[in-house]
Formats: sequence, structure tokens, C-alpha cells
Amino acid sequence: MSVIPQNFEDWKVCIEKKCGIPLTLEFAKKRLAVYEDETLAETRRFIKLYGHEHLQHIREWFRQIVREEGIKIRF
Repeated sequence: MSVIPQNFEDWKVCIEKKCGIPLTLEFAKKRLAVYEDETLAETRRFIKLYGHEHLQHIREWFRQIVREEGIKIRF
């Protein structure tokens, strides 16, 4: 297994189990706002460390959390 998660499920395990961060709707929206703004130093640093392709993965995975958690909240 790669140190950098290559799919959504591995990423969720990394964030929730290894890092102990619950992937809530609020958290996902906040992180997505950062990662969607490439003018921010944090986002530029992420790109430098992990590359633009991984940033695209992270964005999509946070969008997936927003969709899934948004559905749960509506019910």
C-alpha cells in the first residue's frame, strides 16, 4: 500500500482511523474551500508536496463526503 492513498476508501481510512479526524460535512466543506483556491499558500504547498493530480483526487473525495453527508442530513 502506498503512503499516499490512491482511492477514496484508503483515504477515508487514513483520515478517520489513522489521523482520528471525523469526515463531517462541515470539515469537508472547509477543506474543500481551501483546496479549491489555488491562490492560498496552503493549497500551493499541497501541490508542491503531492502534485496537482493528487489535489484533484482530494477535491473529488471531499466532494464525495459533502454529497454523502448532505444526503444523510436531509433524511
